[in-house]
Amino acid sequence: MTRDYFADDPRSNRERMLAGDLYIADDPENERIARRATVLVDEYQRAVVGADDARARAILTELLGSLGEGAFIKPPLAVDYGENIHLGARTFVNSGLTALDVATITIGADCQIGPNVQLLTPTHPIAPQPRRDKLEAARPIVLGDNVWLGGGVVVCPGVTIGSNTVVGAGAVVTKDLPANVVAVGIPARVVRDIDEQA
Repeated sequence: MTRDYFADDPRSNRERMLAGDLYIADDPENERIARRATVLVDEYQRAVVGADDARARAILTELLGSLGEGAFIKPPLAVDYGENIHLGARTFVNSGLTALDVATITIGADCQIGPNVQLLTPTHPIAPQPRRDKLEAARPIVLGDNVWLGGGVVVCPGVTIGSNTVVGAGAVVTKDLPANVVAVGIPARVVRDIDEQA
């Protein structure tokens, strides 16, 4: 039997989610926004395939929280809500991005996001019973300007990656990375600094 974890909390599950607190994903407003995002993602892909650039841009603008000038996402794309994703100017996102935007995902300007990258904000309790009871939370992800994520990179909840940093293909980023470094591996670790000549 599921405990009433929120007996003394008058907020809706959506309000708890947006505050970064534990919640249960059964909020009707969340379900409506998630359905809307699914429809917009499908329409976006069809517009890109049909070479209707103006329509594709309009749909992406409607889907995302903000979209910088000249930014582009190559389909397919998977999101939870879309509205919590902020994409900076001139950023290019290759195909297969999974952006689980329960919390905000902020991607700076001039970034290069390789194919099949995963930006994952949701978290779940380690203890088995709360996880069985479907509790979850989320922590934001932030990518600075001019970040390059190689193909298949996974960025875990709560991670910030500093500007100009390069993350090698297949890395799993579990902790913050500073600006101006190259990081590789599982878990990702800094292997060298970047200077203007490198």
